[in-house]
Amino acid sequence: MRIVTAIVGLFATVRVVHGLVQPYVSTNKPLLSMRVNRPAWSNKIVPSSSSSSLFESTIAIYKEATGTTSTALNSATSPPAEGDDKEEIDESCDPFDPESSEYCTTDPTDIANDGLKRKIRLTGLFALWYILNIGYNIGNKSVLNALPIPWTAATIELFFGFPYVLLLWSTGLRKTPKLSLDNVKTLSSSAFFLAATHVAGVISFGAGAISFTHILKATEPVWAALISAVAFKDFLPLPVYATLIPIMGGVGLASMKELSFTWLAFISGTISAVTSASKAILSKKVLDGKPLGENLTPANMFAVLTIMGFLLVAPAALIVEGPAVVQTAWATALANGYTKAELLRLLSLSGFFVLSI
Repeated sequence: MRIVTAIVGLFATVRVVHGLVQPYVSTNKPLLSMRVNRPAWSNKIVPSSSSSSLFESTIAIYKEATGTTSTALNSATSPPAEGDDKEEIDESCDPFDPESSEYCTTDPTDIANDGLKRKIRLTGLFALWYILNIGYNIGNKSVLNALPIPWTAATIELFFGFPYVLLLWSTGLRKTPKLSLDNVKTLSSSAFFLAATHVAGVISFGAGAISFTHILKATEPVWAALISAVAFKDFLPLPVYATLIPIMGGVGLASMKELSFTWLAFISGTISAVTSASKAILSKKVLDGKPLGENLTPANMFAVLTIMGFLLVAPAALIVEGPAVVQTAWATALANGYTKAELLRLLSLSGFFVLSI
């Protein structure tokens, strides 16, 4: 019965994700910023002086509608010099920017050939993410079995974002993000939801079975649909809502049959799902289009949110558990046969897996 429920829940989740994504991929508005890298001047037509005013107005409207940079627009609107048969790479191309790095080449053949490589790379990344997620689950449970202090464990795991990204930024392996105070304020809500999702998940791991926590996290599409409807008046088609019924039924059935059921695991796992759905909706509906700083690629965005999440969680961990509780848990672990090196290794591995997924 659990296998059937899992299959039905997986199918329903796919349908829900499709329904949530479809409104954005079916719109005429491009998902990525428009970048004009290979201007086509088939007839080399240059606007005459009599039409220059209309031409300039058209360009101004185009820039406002698409957000195209001046460099990219000039390369698209200025005809090439006579005798220059080579197409130049747009200066706005940034290999560190995932929205433009694929268009840094001017050879259409190279772009076509990269399609298969991209699919293979994407498949490999999915597989790697799945493997690292397994390691994250096992690592977290191992830490909590040895040290039943979930708030402190979650805080230490988020702390590992500091040395990792500082190494990348200081060595130039990754561009350093530049954020203003307004950018930090804008990102603070996303950082809060990321930290809440992580802490609640770790608490649920420690209070019950890992499988039960992930069953509760499977309700994220349900919460995403509910929050979108209540907070943003964004309603989905009825067939999409109908696919949520098997998810809720499967979670209810699993909760009734769960041998290690505890209310703490149930509540914290549900909170993790709600905050995760809130973060996704916030990123899409609230942060989309707002200035968030320079060099804020997806990898840097996750790093910044992880650091901000640590700064938010650390004071709460000190209040909830405190040094005395941590020292007692550490001494108990040593008395149970764990060594200091082993405990540090467990904490380090769990922190690494947090950064990896």
